[in-house]
Amino acid sequence: MVNLLDYDLAGIKKFLIGIGEDPFRGTQLFKWVHQKGVADFEEMTNLSKSLRKVLSEVATVEVPMPKKDDIASDGTRKVLFGVDSQNAVESVFIPEIDRGTLCISSQVGCALACTFCSTGRQGFNRNLSVSEIVGQLWWFMHSPTLDGTPNRLGNVSADRPVSNVVMMGMGEPLTNYDSLITALRVMLDDNAYGLSRRKLTVSTSGIVPNIDRLREDCPVSLAVSLHAPTNELRDELVPINKKYPIEQLLDACRRYIDPNISSDVSSEKWIRSGSPRDFVTFEYVMLHGINDSNSQARELLKLTEGISCKFNLIPFNPFPGSGYKTSHSERVQAFQRILMSGGRIATVRKTRGDDVSGACGQLAGEVKDKRTPRRSRSQREGVSSNRYVMRGKS
Repeated sequence: MVNLLDYDLAGIKKFLIGIGEDPFRGTQLFKWVHQKGVADFEEMTNLSKSLRKVLSEVATVEVPMPKKDDIASDGTRKVLFGVDSQNAVESVFIPEIDRGTLCISSQVGCALACTFCSTGRQGFNRNLSVSEIVGQLWWFMHSPTLDGTPNRLGNVSADRPVSNVVMMGMGEPLTNYDSLITALRVMLDDNAYGLSRRKLTVSTSGIVPNIDRLREDCPVSLAVSLHAPTNELRDELVPINKKYPIEQLLDACRRYIDPNISSDVSSEKWIRSGSPRDFVTFEYVMLHGINDSNSQARELLKLTEGISCKFNLIPFNPFPGSGYKTSHSERVQAFQRILMSGGRIATVRKTRGDDVSGACGQLAGEVKDKRTPRRSRSQREGVSSNRYVMRGKS
């Protein structure tokens, strides 16, 4: 069975050609699956009966199954999705009056091992497929809650509960590049979810070559996990910095937002494609006594001089055994004032969902770490099959 959630529109059309059907039906099928959230081919009434019968025999619409659904006191919602018999990932929905933001995972665990991140402490198992990435959005847009009640999220429109998507959940999106790009194209497609490039953000710890590829292949908003003003400290906090140091990372950021700067990859295409927005967001987790001094704020000003950027200061969200403490609010505010006095936009992220471990840096899921022989939590708890399977009627 082919899972249709693994395809963007071009892939759907190619699939239809492969089974001897007209590709123009691809747009109709794509809308049924993504816009309307219909998984039963018999309900796709503008498709011929013969096509519906063929689809029921060769295709399916299959999304990860939610195993746990936690709602925090502030309305933030964290859902644990099973992706196979031994692993599960977490997604977080943050409702606000004028928007609903969904934080999506791209990998089972993470191999980058950032020291302040709970996901990095869980180890790494595998990349998520396109269907497992898009399936998180599909579920939040279309499925009922675990108790069977309608899925009405926050104060945004019930017809469009998710207005913003951030690839900031478990994993490093740019090391699952091919699946990420296809998933982004589905999310952007007006025949699917119709997100704008400005409301779709990819966060990276700094995979420099793939920042360049993203700029060419599917430019969306870019957030970079910076967290330190020097290579010495960033090597400790974000180990990938040893491979792609700050100087290389910031050069990639300049290229990403400036269409007049060529890159090593197809520079003609690069210039023609334009920029999704006019700044890069630097994410900076505030760690008490580690990276939150006034002098470090001033170093950041020098480091980012000439780069159109904003800073998102993130109070550290504790998790067991982290070894770090959250910067005091007065220290965060002083840090923010220095950045703003230097002409930078600097905001302090409001902590959401921390009482259900759904805040930034707290996502852990259930991961069988392939890097070590120890058993994952999912093995210890005996997790079973974890998928919704929604096929057309045969």
